[in-house]
Amino acid sequence: MCENFLTLRQTQTSGKATFPDFLQNLAGVEYSRKKRAFLSHNFRIMKIWQTIFWLHLLLVSSNAQDRPLGRAFATRSEVMAQHGIVCTSHPLATAAALDVLRKGGTAVDAAIAANAVLGVVEPHVNGIGGDLYAIVYEANTGKLHGLNGSGRSPYTLTPDTFLNRNIRFIPALGPLPVSVPGCVDGWFSLHGKFGRKPIKEILAYAIGYARDGFAVADEASVSWQRVDALYGKFPNVREVLLPGGKAPKRGEIFRNPFLANTLEKIANGGRDEFYKGEIARMIDAFMKKNGGFLSSRDLADHTSEWVEPVSVNYRGYDVWELPPNGQGICALQMLNLLEGFDFSKITFGSPEHIHLFVEAKKLAFEDRAKFYADLEYMQPGIVSRLLSKNYATERRKLINPARAARSVEAGNPNLKDGDTIYLTVADGEGNMVSLIQSNFRGFGSGMMPDGLGFMLQDRGQLFSLEAGQANSYAPHKRPFHTIIPAFVTKDGKPWMSFGVMGGSFQPLGHVEILMNMIDFGMNAQEAGDAPRIDHQGSSEPTGEKMTDSGQITLENGFPYETIRALMQMGHRVGWAPPGSYGGYQAIRFDAGSRVYFGASESRKDGQAAGY
Repeated sequence: MCENFLTLRQTQTSGKATFPDFLQNLAGVEYSRKKRAFLSHNFRIMKIWQTIFWLHLLLVSSNAQDRPLGRAFATRSEVMAQHGIVCTSHPLATAAALDVLRKGGTAVDAAIAANAVLGVVEPHVNGIGGDLYAIVYEANTGKLHGLNGSGRSPYTLTPDTFLNRNIRFIPALGPLPVSVPGCVDGWFSLHGKFGRKPIKEILAYAIGYARDGFAVADEASVSWQRVDALYGKFPNVREVLLPGGKAPKRGEIFRNPFLANTLEKIANGGRDEFYKGEIARMIDAFMKKNGGFLSSRDLADHTSEWVEPVSVNYRGYDVWELPPNGQGICALQMLNLLEGFDFSKITFGSPEHIHLFVEAKKLAFEDRAKFYADLEYMQPGIVSRLLSKNYATERRKLINPARAARSVEAGNPNLKDGDTIYLTVADGEGNMVSLIQSNFRGFGSGMMPDGLGFMLQDRGQLFSLEAGQANSYAPHKRPFHTIIPAFVTKDGKPWMSFGVMGGSFQPLGHVEILMNMIDFGMNAQEAGDAPRIDHQGSSEPTGEKMTDSGQITLENGFPYETIRALMQMGHRVGWAPPGSYGGYQAIRFDAGSRVYFGASESRKDGQAAGY
């Protein structure tokens, strides 16, 4: 996520006013004569910027009037197709998946092909060193299947290791945050249940791009420029990712022959080649040589897990997420809280909309910090209690419609009865896949095993080192996870497969997309193009605590009247450049016409395409 370039907060500096003070003054704060003099002195500068801002809005509005359909902020139309559709964050991945569908592959075949290509062309957000989650809609049975493809912590890494090194929070880089990469086993688990085409054919696209090269796209090129500073000190990183000692620029051809060889071994030898064969032995040797703990035993014992998706009903739509160790149920808790407010009388971007959304987020995130973890370590039955309507009713009473909460606590759900890629694919038989996969932070941990061409993830950073918590570190345990796929059904039929990338922002993104469509009447593309709302400052599963009301950060596009009203409610508000919170893909299905409607994130380099 981009850093906020402006924070709207009152700042006292030796009796002088600052630009944020100017905004607070417009919100109704009394100011001294000295501060008013300062404002008068700088009024001309402010008027220039204000003129530029409003001219920009006028140009946008003028262009929007030329559009025959759609909201002013819509970047493109939905993609419509009958026989299959693919939405990914990179056109080469979309093209590969679409080719698989055209050749008779299933939605799962196409999704694996797309994910493999993304691991080659977007190594800054995903790859075979990371984890995977998926929700699959099976048309023949009308059933939703959930797959948890996340890995566990190493057997030999114990809490005493951190204690003896005086480490309070697990670092993002190096050997300590590395957990078992679950992606490859996730592919084969999905393929074994829903695949049709040979895995060699499916992985051929990714192998070709890794060996023959591809033109580096815009977003990847920006992230690549930081590789040397972040990872350059670690073995093999410069050799693999910085050919000739330099990061590839946009449009330059990049090749990764080591990764091509690794993918070929997987294509020929199957998942056991990765978890029990030569690749596993190479990972084990590298980690031992570099002070790591991930071992061949950890890899050999890994398995993905088929799980039952969980849901809540939001205004007639059943929204499905996977149970923890992911954070998907946080989106469901937010929806339960928001359902109690009448949004038919609230407009998009209004102070009421943003205030209620943020206050619901605060409550849900405190539960997230306290209760979410590897499901085996959570209280029995707690997921259903957290998602009960009765629990939401009790928690909703804590929301003040007129004032921001400065602090909230996790609830007591014991009431009776009561940087990442996302892709989605649908095929001509009606099967749909919602899949998300990630290294966690950027390219990963910095641990790049000799000769394999990929970096291991740093997902273990999300464990807490405080004893006695649900998410406290333990050997052979799944860490709390941020990546979450989603699915929506209506009247028992598929309605939408979607996801939103962005770490802790993802539950917020899910709720925003659904509110945009269900409450505010947007289509799938408009729902993703609309300016987004983030809130920082809640407690985290790593042990960090909420200390005040936090800060709302808004992408450009919300009216100043809304910002002023939010400040008067007690919120701190910041602005973020357009595209700070992404990326999103979605496929909506119209059961009546049997047409798919695809949307792709305008904040990314991706593409939706169908046939």
